[in-house]
Amino acid sequence: MCNDRTVAEAEMALKEGVTRRQLGFAAGVGGLAAWLPTPSLAGDLTETDVTIETPDGRADAYFVHPGAGKHAAVLIWPDILGLRPAFRLMGKRLAGEGYAVLVVNPYYRKVLAPVVAEGESFRDASVREKVFPLARSLSPKTNQTDAQAFIAWLDQQAPVDTSRKVGTMGYCMGGPMTMRTAAAVASRVGAGASFHGGGLVTEADDSPHRLIASIKAAYLVAIAANDDEKEPDAKNVLQDAFTESRLDAEIEVYAGALHGWCPPDSPVYHEAQAERAWARLLVLFSEYLA
Repeated sequence: MCNDRTVAEAEMALKEGVTRRQLGFAAGVGGLAAWLPTPSLAGDLTETDVTIETPDGRADAYFVHPGAGKHAAVLIWPDILGLRPAFRLMGKRLAGEGYAVLVVNPYYRKVLAPVVAEGESFRDASVREKVFPLARSLSPKTNQTDAQAFIAWLDQQAPVDTSRKVGTMGYCMGGPMTMRTAAAVASRVGAGASFHGGGLVTEADDSPHRLIASIKAAYLVAIAANDDEKEPDAKNVLQDAFTESRLDAEIEVYAGALHGWCPPDSPVYHEAQAERAWARLLVLFSEYLA
């Protein structure tokens, strides 16, 4: 989970001389686009800013999909910094692989996206002061009701093939949200992926790992090396839960990758490991959202 220790570890890595291409950078939208490989399925994409009615109000989100045909839907939960240009580009990249992708603003009850300005990062104290209260305003209950509303909205969209299962993926705090999504809409979610997800295994009665018995989705759980150092037993608890539920799950610690290594605007972006995790995501979706 993102906290002050996350920042300290990122600062240490950067001081040790890790290159920006190995561990992150800060750039505008144009710079971000240059870092994301061209989608493998070339063709026109349709992208729209949308508003979705939920039990708690109107959620702003970004919807992107191939310009023709019907496609499996994917719901993306961003990290603690929320919906921003980096996640729009990640959603666009996935749409280029043939999916109808919805990237949501989890903080819509409090503020419209983007929450952080271009060039700001989690390393900035002012950013942490802004996003921590927003993250604390969310709960397992809001995750559940939001997931139900978002997937219901997706199922009403013409580019979505409702005969195919829905995928969900999340980063940092979005990791647990994928499991709550998969449990809340178990009949629709066929695959989930958590990237450096925080708090997947806790002592709480509503810990995300306890929901695995209620889901019907195959999973990819990509764990940061420093997260694994803090909670070395979490991966085993997760694997046992998936095995007991007879669900396919790929759970791996990504060597050399720090918490937050996947988004291309992250201070600890690790290109090689981010690309490897992305490739494993595409394999998961190709098999379970077919």
